[in-house]
Amino acid sequence: MTTLRRLDARTPDFLAALNRLLAFEMSADARINQAVTEILHAVRERGDAAVLEYTCRFDKSEATSVLALEISQAELKAALNALNKAQREALELAAERVRLYHERQKGSSWTYTEADGSVLGQKVTPLDRVGLYVPGGRAAYPSSVLMNAIPAKVAGVGELIMTVPAPMGEKNPLVLAAAVMTGVDRVFSVGGAQAIAALAYGTQTIPCVDKIVGPGNAYVAEAKRRVFGTVGIDMIAGPSEVLVISDGSGQPDWVAMDLFAQAEHDELAQSILLCTDADFIDAVQASITRLLPAMPRKETIAKSLAGRGALIFVESIGQACEIANHIAPEHLELSLEHAEGWVNKIRHAGAIFVGHWAVEALGDYCAGPNHVLPTMRSARFSSPLGVYDFQKRTSIVQISQTGAQKLAQAAAILADGEGLQAHAQSARMRLSTI
Repeated sequence: MTTLRRLDARTPDFLAALNRLLAFEMSADARINQAVTEILHAVRERGDAAVLEYTCRFDKSEATSVLALEISQAELKAALNALNKAQREALELAAERVRLYHERQKGSSWTYTEADGSVLGQKVTPLDRVGLYVPGGRAAYPSSVLMNAIPAKVAGVGELIMTVPAPMGEKNPLVLAAAVMTGVDRVFSVGGAQAIAALAYGTQTIPCVDKIVGPGNAYVAEAKRRVFGTVGIDMIAGPSEVLVISDGSGQPDWVAMDLFAQAEHDELAQSILLCTDADFIDAVQASITRLLPAMPRKETIAKSLAGRGALIFVESIGQACEIANHIAPEHLELSLEHAEGWVNKIRHAGAIFVGHWAVEALGDYCAGPNHVLPTMRSARFSSPLGVYDFQKRTSIVQISQTGAQKLAQAAAILADGEGLQAHAQSARMRLSTI
């Protein structure tokens, strides 16, 4: 039987106990560090040859060139056409909802003209080329393709290069179909740190990109961390998280299954319930005990719940919101009778699911908002992946002769104060009698 730890927000040591529960160290072990260092160096130095070597070693590929690892448009379209009706309609529904949501995020350039004729503004430009890493093989993650490729295309990214591992040559048709549906330009059956290195540095066959997005294992995460600066990255994601705030008005089985939905991702995933009703907490624990044995991933769920899960009693929903802001969860479910009134009390969360029907699983696939969300309390300062992550902003500075008379004098004074005489003289040279 899996019994979750119980915490009570009224106890003096509650915050310390909560912080111990939230603590998670993302540092990679020495073996991962060493392996990633070797792979990045090899790909940077030897290009295609190193990518092919690692792909044959790790994915048991029999390809004789990296060019042979590129999946043709014909094969991609065949995968789309081979989907059954239900799969295709579900994929199309999700893609359309994700696209409509992200269309609203488009940024635009702007300028304003001052009284003296100076023009200031900002130019918004899409990235030229983006790399999308998608986990592959037996695991199917078409949702990762939708959530990463669609905002990139909506932003106007010129070219989208996708890499997806194909262990033993196994390619998932849903992933390939999603690539076609979202307009991915090129797809390579390459995975792991070698795929990140190829996208960051470029090889004879795989072009280098400006930014790399998408989830992966510890080797992929460490490789993304290492190449940041050479290219941009979306984020270094930690284990998945859900925090449910309940007033006891919902169904215990629903809450238990929502906790399971995060716990089944990973033994390190975190599922927490904050509830004002002690009897409801007991009912959720009973649902967990009853429902868990039937879950296909029950071992993973049990270890996750036992290791990092908790059922926490709180005195009020207001207190629950304060605790939620401290936790800053990836996913926050407001499982409340009058949920809408509490949304503005939440300052820190990757995504807020409002009411009993807005289950987090819908957000993972087809609600519309992006499911790439900040974890490990980074929602305090980070945002969901969006169109803005695939655009960059350039400042526009056009100073009139009249405007320069005022600004140059101020700039020169400030530059002198910093000891930068060339700056000061450069500004003063613009001073003139009009």
